[in-house]
Amino acid sequence: MFLLLPFDSLVVNLLGISITVLFTLLLVFIIVPAIFGVSFGIRKVYMKTLLKIFQWATLRIERGAKEKNHPLYKPYVNGIIAKEPMSLEEEIKEIRRSGSGKALDTPEFELSDIFYFCRKGIETIMDDEVTKRFSAEELESWNLLSRTNYNFQYISLRLTVLWGLGVLIRYCFLLPLRIALAFTGISLLVTGTTVVGYLPNGRCKEFLSKHVHLMCYRICVRALTAIITYHHRENRPRNGGICVANHTSPIDVIILASDGYYAMVGQIHGGLMGVIQRAMVKACPHVWFERSEVKDRHLVARRLTEHVQDKSKLPILIFPEGTCINNTSVMMFKKGSFEIGATVYPVAIKYDPQFGDAFWNSSKYGMVTYLLRMMTSWAIVCSVWYLPPMTRQPEEDAVQFANRVKSAIARQGGLVDLLWDGGLKREKVKDTFKEEQQKLYSKMIVGNHEDRSRS
Repeated sequence: MFLLLPFDSLVVNLLGISITVLFTLLLVFIIVPAIFGVSFGIRKVYMKTLLKIFQWATLRIERGAKEKNHPLYKPYVNGIIAKEPMSLEEEIKEIRRSGSGKALDTPEFELSDIFYFCRKGIETIMDDEVTKRFSAEELESWNLLSRTNYNFQYISLRLTVLWGLGVLIRYCFLLPLRIALAFTGISLLVTGTTVVGYLPNGRCKEFLSKHVHLMCYRICVRALTAIITYHHRENRPRNGGICVANHTSPIDVIILASDGYYAMVGQIHGGLMGVIQRAMVKACPHVWFERSEVKDRHLVARRLTEHVQDKSKLPILIFPEGTCINNTSVMMFKKGSFEIGATVYPVAIKYDPQFGDAFWNSSKYGMVTYLLRMMTSWAIVCSVWYLPPMTRQPEEDAVQFANRVKSAIARQGGLVDLLWDGGLKREKVKDTFKEEQQKLYSKMIVGNHEDRSRS
């Protein structure tokens, strides 16, 4: 039998004591408070400490950059090209006047009109307001995460040592701690919902299901060191309604579900996600679709309608954009959620990128890589606003109602309200958008010609 040497025995004992102390602290200060929905304020102290460090680092970087006489920041503007909002007719009129001095209604067509469309095309290529919504925000102040801004250069030894210390803290302390918490939360979710699923339907099952979900999501929130501020909780979604929110990240789900009890809507997956989905649906009436069913819009609408018509069922959580946007904008809402006649509870979510970028660029990073980036960030800080419930007006169609809800979310979250479809992330622009410009131009020319013929 192999015998440990005294030194080896000491190392093993110290390692065992360290692991015991770590899990005791984990249980006492994180898991138990998460179960009861309380906080000791440790995360807020941590956030304030980080802010002070960032402020010092930024001042040191700015002073070093000034001493070395090199630009530190890129000029920050809302767009590359500054332009006044003008109609097609007004812009062509301006081009004609500056080029030939003739009025708009003199000729039917002028060669200079081509310059309008050339300029518009170049502006769109240089300052594409769709594509730039799918790339991470670049910070003006450095948060000691090398992936958040690539303009900073070596400034001083102290700053480099501070960055290196931050890497050690994030990867050697925070990452293992967060992985342990995530594993704990997911394991409890699968186990708890499976056990609750065997209980007969009734108030006891609903009560236990609600608290198991809340407990596990709160543990998962702490696995990201998420610091969330909820506003206007009196407007939280109620049974028989639909909760719609802007979409930045897959973690939007746990951000909202850690403060409320929702029925999820989504496609059935395999692997670990499939195990979680099958366990969750036993305890709660989530709405999962097969891959083939998701493409059937009428089937999806019917299933959602049946759910919301039962006022005893939980509010459905939906992200109508259908894809993740980079925390600066809200893009077109799909109209399906707004056709079924249910009360809509809008929610605006806005992340603070200073502590970590929550945006998931799914075309660039896989889920595992994305979660690793999240768990090696300093923290996830965000604000959530519950807006007053909204219903579809008699004179509104589904598209108008969706746009009204989207505008309210954008206004509250300080986000840019865009009309573009988020599907343009992977698809080409529809021909209808091109034809719309062609129709406007032809209407302008033909309309002027008809007016002159009548006169």
